[in-house]
Amino acid sequence: MSLPLLALFLAAFALGTAEFVIAGILPDVAAGLDISIPMAGYLITGYAIGIAVGGPLVALATKTVSRRSLILVLCASFTAGQALCALAPNFELLMLARLFVAVMHGTFFGVAPIVATRLVPEDKRGSAVALLLAGLTVSNILGVPAGTAVGNAFGWRMSFWAVGLVGLLATLFVAMVLPRTAEPPTGKGAFMREFKALGRQQIVLSLIIVVAVMIGQYSLFTFIAPLLREVTGLAPEIVPWVLLLYGVGSTIGVFIGGRLADWKLMPSLIVILALQAIVYALIVPASTVPWVMACAVIAWGGINFAFGAPVQTRVLRWAADAPNLASTLIPTAFNLGIAIGAVLGSSMLEAGFGYRDLPWIGTGTLVVAFIVAIVSLQIEKRLRQVPPTPLASPA
Repeated sequence: MSLPLLALFLAAFALGTAEFVIAGILPDVAAGLDISIPMAGYLITGYAIGIAVGGPLVALATKTVSRRSLILVLCASFTAGQALCALAPNFELLMLARLFVAVMHGTFFGVAPIVATRLVPEDKRGSAVALLLAGLTVSNILGVPAGTAVGNAFGWRMSFWAVGLVGLLATLFVAMVLPRTAEPPTGKGAFMREFKALGRQQIVLSLIIVVAVMIGQYSLFTFIAPLLREVTGLAPEIVPWVLLLYGVGSTIGVFIGGRLADWKLMPSLIVILALQAIVYALIVPASTVPWVMACAVIAWGGINFAFGAPVQTRVLRWAADAPNLASTLIPTAFNLGIAIGAVLGSSMLEAGFGYRDLPWIGTGTLVVAFIVAIVSLQIEKRLRQVPPTPLASPA
């Protein structure tokens, strides 16, 4: 692993931890700000909206800025944003701080993959992008449990300070080792080609699948800490260890999903979606038995992260001649689903449902995703559609 890629990995790790750690300290944040847990859940919704909307807009507005300079500004701003989160005296200012950090997050993941692929030979570009995604996965294994443990031991504000420290280290590392990279030319014709590519059903329906999967995921994961405490009956200090199991499962799932995408892409994706629906249904009875719930959390993390590689590979394969806009919409779809899922989960709780009812949302949305995937594959076969030929890289 080269030092520049390692620097980008560390930045991705910090950003992933910032996004996900809030789930582990949500009850403490709610108590500290004197708000309900469902209300605190909107901090996750706001973050997702910031990524989905603000990230692409800033990326477009800064397209003429040096990529290295932009990544440095994003990492430094992220670090400052974590300090603002830690100092926020009320819910409203914490929400604003989280939105600011989210915009930095969204812009980074719109720019960093382009930089990463220009740091390696052409035949290693997929691995370079995968390393960035691994930063998010490892954040679930190490960052979220560690941040939750810090919050439990020293107060939830210390979780933000700790993530900010990682962001500062990433900023310094990037400044030391990241070289300037060539920028691809972008003309009017290229923009038109990008928009036309979005009309392909494989891209549209794959993005719908992403949204559906993430609705199911975050309607439950947003409230995983109170569910583990109140339904499963775990002590607060045990919750980070269960989140660690989730991270272990997700890491295993990422690598399995990547292998399956290279083997049989669409059959693998369809099977994964079906298994996700089943796992959500099984979490309902499992949630009351601690050791069974621990096993379910590992399976949940693994199967949920296994779907990412196949669905993203499909989008990029069908946008091979115009990948930039389509690839930007992948994180937008992910975070749109996260936002909707967090709101839907909060709405169900506010309507009187319990934490144990939340997995049924995942079962329903995954059935929808499963059907969409089958329909998309049948259309592709019936019309004998073939992926476009990739464009040659600019000299």
